[in-house]
This record gives sequence, C-alpha cells and structure tokens, in this order.
Amino acid sequence: MHQNYFFLRKLAQKLDQQLKGFTLQAAFSQEKDELVLAFYQEEKEFYLKAIQTPTFSSLQFPQTFNRARQNSVDLFTGLVGEEVLEVRGHQQERSFYVRFTNGKVLLFKLFGNRSNVVLYEQDQATELFHKKLSKDLDLDYRTMDHTWHLTKEAFLQAPQNLKKLLPTLGEVPLLYLQEKNYAALSPDKQWEQVEEMLALLENPPHYYLITVQKLLRLSLLPLGQVSETFTDPITALNAFVPQYRAQEYFQKNYATSHKQLSKQLEGAQKIWWQIQEQLEQWHHGTPYAQTADVIMANLTNIPAGSKEAELFDFYAGTTQLIKLNATETPQKTAERLYKKAKNQKIERQLLEERAARKEEEVERLTKELQELESMDTAPALRQFLKKHTPNQPVAQVDLPYHTFETLGFKILVGKNAKANDKLTLKHTHKDDLWLHAKDVPGSHVVIKFQAGKAFPTPVLEAAAQLAAFYSKRKSDSLCPVLYTPKKYVRKPKGATPGSVVVEREKVLLVKPQNPFKQTF
Repeated sequence: MHQNYFFLRKLAQKLDQQLKGFTLQAAFSQEKDELVLAFYQEEKEFYLKAIQTPTFSSLQFPQTFNRARQNSVDLFTGLVGEEVLEVRGHQQERSFYVRFTNGKVLLFKLFGNRSNVVLYEQDQATELFHKKLSKDLDLDYRTMDHTWHLTKEAFLQAPQNLKKLLPTLGEVPLLYLQEKNYAALSPDKQWEQVEEMLALLENPPHYYLITVQKLLRLSLLPLGQVSETFTDPITALNAFVPQYRAQEYFQKNYATSHKQLSKQLEGAQKIWWQIQEQLEQWHHGTPYAQTADVIMANLTNIPAGSKEAELFDFYAGTTQLIKLNATETPQKTAERLYKKAKNQKIERQLLEERAARKEEEVERLTKELQELESMDTAPALRQFLKKHTPNQPVAQVDLPYHTFETLGFKILVGKNAKANDKLTLKHTHKDDLWLHAKDVPGSHVVIKFQAGKAFPTPVLEAAAQLAAFYSKRKSDSLCPVLYTPKKYVRKPKGATPGSVVVEREKVLLVKPQNPFKQTF
C-alpha cells in the first residue's frame, strides 16, 4: 500500500507539517531512476528520495545524504532556492504535489512503473524527471482530484463489484477482506465489514510491515504476518523500502542463480552418463586386440579375398563370424586392428580421466545448489554469490578458426582466406602439424602440438578429412592431403591471402568428410 491513495493521503499530510517553510537547496540524480531533493530551514535538513525504477517505485526519507562528486546531475534547477508553501494530496488518486513560492509546483505521480515527477511553472508543465513519459507534460495537477464515494445503496446493488465501485482500494484491502472471510457473509454484513475497513483506512492507528503471499508489503491494515508496527508514515516508509529492495534482490538473484546452477548440474550429469555408457560399451564389447589375435591364430584357415570368416575364438572357446577386408591380407587386417586397440586404449584412458573430472564437477555443483537452496536472506545470498558466482557467459572472441577436439588434441580449421593467414601466421607453434588439401583452394588445418606426445593416427586422419572436406575437393571420393610441421610453412612477400609455400610435406589419401558431424 505504499503507493495507495489512503497511505499517500496520510504521507502528504505529514510532509505538509514537516516541509512548510523549508527551502529547496538541491535537486539531483546520481543513480538511474532515483531523484534526491534536499531541503533546509536554518540548521534543519530534510531529504526526499524518489525511487522510480521499472520494477519498484516509492519514496524514502534518509536522515543524511552525501552527494557524490562524480556521476551526479542537477535537475529542476529552476526550483532551487524556492520555499515550500504546502504539500497537498489529490483526492482518490495516487499522487500529491508540493507548492513552492513564485508559482512553482512539483507533482509526484506515483503510478507504479509509470511513476514520474513533473515541474510546473505558472501552472504549465515545463520539466519531467522521466522524459520518456512525455505525455505527462499534458497532466494538470489542478484537475487530478476524483470524487468517488461509496454508498450503501450502490454497494448492495452489486456487492461483488467492490473493486470497480472504489478503484482506489488496491490489492491489500481486498486481501484483508478475504482474510476476514468476506465472501461467505451476507451483503449487509459485507457492507458492515467494508465500512469498518474504510474507517481504518481513513484514520489508521498504525502502519504495518506485513508479509502476505510471501511478499513484503506496507499496509494500513493488520493482516498476514505482521513483522513491524509504526505510528508515522515517514518512519514506516524508511523501514519498508530497504527491506523490500533486499527482498527484490533476493528473489531476482536467487531465481537466476538457481536456474543457472541447475542447468550446469544437469549438463554435467548428462555428459558424465554419456561417458559412462561409452566406457560400458567398450567393457562389454570384444576388444580390437582380441579380434586381431583370433585372426593371427587362424591365418591358415582364411581363404584369400574373404570378406568374412568363421574362426575359432580361443578366448571364448567357440567360433565367431569375423568381418574382413577383401582388398587386404588377414595379416594387414590384424595389424590395423592392433593399431586401433592401441588408440582405443589411449582414448579410454582420456575418457576415464574426463569422467573423473565430470564426477568432481557434479559433486561440487550439487553442494553449491544445496547451499543455495538453504538460503532465505539477501545478505546470505550476496555472500554466496561472492564466493560461488555461477559461470557467466563469456564474450566470444572472434577467432579466425573453428575448433574441433579428439583424443585430447585440438584441431583448428581456418574460416576463410584471410583467416587462414591469421591462423597459420599468428596462432600456431613451429611444432604444430599443418595440413591442406593438395593443389586446390581450401582451409588451412592445424593440429596443436603437445610436448612429449606424438600425433596419433586417428587424429591425423580426422584432421586430413577436415582439410579435404573444407576444400574444392569436397565432392571427390578421395582427396590427397599434404601435411608437415608448421616450421616448414612460410608465406612469400606479396602473396595473396591464404597462399603459402610448403616444404618437406607428406601426403595422406582420405575421404572428404567432417568426422565431427557439424558444419560451418
């Protein structure tokens, strides 16, 4: 009810007593959507702060106020030095105005997210606090009074339309009636209850800070959970505003942080399960090395050019159907399988390490989420966010390449001709492996070097396939791709973008494709 007519009426009366004879010393803003007015009378000071953000609008009256030296803007300069003659609230409206000397008036229009402060000179609107609400220049503070009056006869004709019969009531009085079991009463009893409530609103004995529907409110009526009681509207506002803004901060940041942490936890759990499933498949599948051993043990039983053969598996003690390559010898097939087994062992080790890291991440995020869910105050949430700020999206740097990763090795692919130059000349180390489709335009491809590690064959093949795929040979069935350490690649002076000279290259024949199943 801090912007309800009944409360503003009492506030305007109190401000009239407080401000008469005071002179405006300064009007300024040093935070967006906040206006500060400083009044003085001899040695007395009085501060009024109008808070008018898109989500919250109210007045506050700090005991002292230290104006910042920077980022502070003077407003309503034509009003400075004028003396307050009266403060008057409008009838049945959420507004009041301060009348100054020399025909100047400051209107406080407190309409929720459309709140504003308007300066009048000789009854003409001349300046707005929120300039975006330009239609407020058409407001006339002299004609904003309303004469709504509720009679028993009008009420009894339509007791269910109380909100329409008295639009200034607002939400809290209706909740008060609801708490009093208003709907179950007869129309005559309902009217008695409404009369009793209106009497309290006209002359409230106290001002209450209450919690209704999990939301802190300032009320002239005792309902919900009453946390504090006041006898003065200014003191009540000064207690309400910081508590409400703290609650607003908590609700907004708690929801954002909870959603972000939950999303991170869900993503980490999903990746961990995917890794576990892959490891489980490898555990139950037949290892490449065992299949190679079976082939080598049955070389004399395999006809030349066979695509498959029934061979005795001495590991299982039974025969099994093993697929072969008709274009290569069984020995060559076994050799290829042994290489795959070696690479699979490396990949499995890397996956197990990644699974362990993901498991640690899941445990950490679970603890953070549980800690967050145990909080219910703004100070505790601030400390949590200071200690465990959920990962924020990082602004993406416009790199000249796309990144792929396999078996722990990064593969970089240039985006275009100019990007190729930047990739090769500025983003590579001399020991990186450089690849390019032979004799045709295409992307530069780089496999990043890792100290003490050779480039695995599967990584080399994947990079070569990318080089072929992002070249003019993309549609060929096979493409020759040259590769060499980056130290043997140089760009001649004056060469066109992407043009380089390559020495000591080797050639690999691959099928053009993107093994990572994503395109750009």
